[in-house]
Amino acid sequence: MTEQEKHLQDLKEIRSLMEKSSKFISLSGLSGIITGVVALAGAVLAYSRLQAYWMRSDSGRFNEYSSFIHTAIPERMGWSNLVFELVLIACGVLAISVGVSVYLTVKQAKKNGQSIWDKSSQMLLINMMIPLVSGGVFALILIKQDLFGLVAPVTLIFYGLALINASKYTLHDIRYLGIAQLVLGLMNAASIGYGLFYWGIGFGVFHIIYGTVMYLKYERKS
Repeated sequence: MTEQEKHLQDLKEIRSLMEKSSKFISLSGLSGIITGVVALAGAVLAYSRLQAYWMRSDSGRFNEYSSFIHTAIPERMGWSNLVFELVLIACGVLAISVGVSVYLTVKQAKKNGQSIWDKSSQMLLINMMIPLVSGGVFALILIKQDLFGLVAPVTLIFYGLALINASKYTLHDIRYLGIAQLVLGLMNAASIGYGLFYWGIGFGVFHIIYGTVMYLKYERKS
């Protein structure tokens, strides 16, 4: 190895150390795959509950656009119970996803010799939570106003913004997932009535694809 090649190698190592110190690089690709599978299962379960309820109602078919976007939902027997079930499903999906993600990310951080709670992880969390909390509050307001058809696109859009905002403090690949979620949310906003379909694609399929790419790119060889 020549002197120049040695200097270049040293510079690469210094750059790698600087990136590790300024970015949280231990996000688990496997957690993305599991999160996607759980989200798909939740979407299927939610749709089955909605379809069963609507088959008992006067319309006979669940349709977000005609029932949820323009007018408040009239009082129907069992509607409050159904909303409660859907909230439980959403909370269950969120709890399982967060739990698995935290566990596998902590495990990956230990494997990489990186602290789970350093400056980079704190900045990642702060920059991700601001759009997420804003979107969550907005979604709750929409539910309160019976505008259920807008909940899926709003959650996708704000989630995409959260990922884009947090990408400065972690692996850059997450930015592409954020852009994909944002575009998907805007597409859903232009075609109200297919929220669960778009929600399943965004939180389910996209997470599985992203997690697989991350696992093959960063974790399989480690």
